[in-house]
Amino acid sequence: MNDLKENARFLRNNMTEQERKFWQIIKNRQFYGYRFLRQYVIGEYIVDFICREKKIIIELDGGQHNEQSNIVYDLSRTKYLENKGYKVIRFWNNDIDNNLDGVYLQLKNEFGVND
Repeated sequence: MNDLKENARFLRNNMTEQERKFWQIIKNRQFYGYRFLRQYVIGEYIVDFICREKKIIIELDGGQHNEQSNIVYDLSRTKYLENKGYKVIRFWNNDIDNNLDGVYLQLKNEFGVND
């Protein structure tokens, strides 16, 4: 477990460009007052972002997630997290780069935000 926590700390300090961009719109309760944590350990996994209050996990995926071995791994990981009561939402890095407004709108829908 210590290795996972250390790895999570490393990932927090070395976020991808897309993770930094996404973090800027959700950190400090900026997204409708919801608190998000980044690089959070659940069981044997580290999730990119989590809102524990809503039990929603947000994963940002690069192209490597299109490789067959990663598809199988991600499905298994998602099933584990869903069995723990979480909803897993995935966005492609490309969406963060080119359609952040669309990502934000989808997030609003997932959180049931009406404004």
